[in-house]
Amino acid sequence: MAHRGPRGPDPNGSLSGLLASREIVVVCGPGGVGKTTTAAAAAAVAAARLGGKVLVLTVDPARRLADALGLRGIGNRERRVPDSAFTDAGMKPMGELYAAMLDTKESWDALISHHAPDVRTREEILANPLYRNISGRFVQSHDYIAMERLFEIHAEGTYDLIVVDTPPTRNALDFLDAPERMADFFSSRLLRWLVVPYRSRIVNIASKPFYQVADRILGTQFLSDIAEFFILFQSMYEGFVERARSVQRLLADRRTSFIVVSTLEVVPLREGEFFARALADRQLHLGAIVLNKVLPGYLRDPMAATVAERLRDAAGQLADQLCPWMEGADVAQVERVLAEVGSSYLDYRVVAQREAEQQSELAGAPEAFVSVPYFDTDVYDLEGLFRLGARLWGD
Repeated sequence: MAHRGPRGPDPNGSLSGLLASREIVVVCGPGGVGKTTTAAAAAAVAAARLGGKVLVLTVDPARRLADALGLRGIGNRERRVPDSAFTDAGMKPMGELYAAMLDTKESWDALISHHAPDVRTREEILANPLYRNISGRFVQSHDYIAMERLFEIHAEGTYDLIVVDTPPTRNALDFLDAPERMADFFSSRLLRWLVVPYRSRIVNIASKPFYQVADRILGTQFLSDIAEFFILFQSMYEGFVERARSVQRLLADRRTSFIVVSTLEVVPLREGEFFARALADRQLHLGAIVLNKVLPGYLRDPMAATVAERLRDAAGQLADQLCPWMEGADVAQVERVLAEVGSSYLDYRVVAQREAEQQSELAGAPEAFVSVPYFDTDVYDLEGLFRLGARLWGD
């Protein structure tokens, strides 16, 4: 994939320009709106139509991506989706598609190995009980290491495009803010207050009551593990802070863009708007808004509405005319069915018009605005991803 430098995405309901011109596309949005599927579909269609190497990286704890791509056991290391999977889905790829899912523990271990000043410090940190607990379970560590992993993969320069699937909206703000929070934590007063007594081997008068109580409740060994952990971590302070700043610069770089995925339901739409504003506040580029499960435009056609009204109002007459052609048909039942069909169409028309108004209010915010209709079946394989990808592409 030959990058020509960032250019404006296609404003006419397509992600093609955005995917062709960026190196990192971060897909965000509330849960349950098809965000993971949209990220996978965007990456798949980019690999198929643009060429080069494309990676979809999921940091969402739910393991849904592997099923859609036909990969089992997807993990921290990138795995290539075989060309045969494209062929089976009726697509001949121009490029290569890879997928990975963040393994928090493995990524933390690799980060420690990179930043530790020497082998002894590295081994002491990896063996520390508190480190093992934090790296495996602490939610905020997942947010931070996700940013680190993205930075690492991008720095390697292996992929022409990286599509990142984030946690649901408000957690995704933690994902974005994690580098800054980590840098602030390493220079915090609380951290210094905690480790100084152990570093100097002297418990001063001010801190002595706390440690006496904590020793009784938590145990001396627990406090020692905490102090040792943070003392060792402070030896990597400069590396961590500089990397955190680099990650922040990468997110704000013109080669990075964000896609907000939502539906037009009240709660998801409100969260999507919240996230779009948060991106603007952080001066991050909102490349596109993707609205999933949008009702088709033909429901707003005035002529179709007229037909539906006549079907509803003249259901009795139509039933009388149809029943002679339908052996054993009950006229009253046919009338009810015809009236219900007409009424249901008009009800959907009201919803479709309301959706169109909501879309018009959102359309001016991003550079690209994409509506994806309801599909007859769920997206559960690569063929379904390409079907969704075609709509994202503007077909």
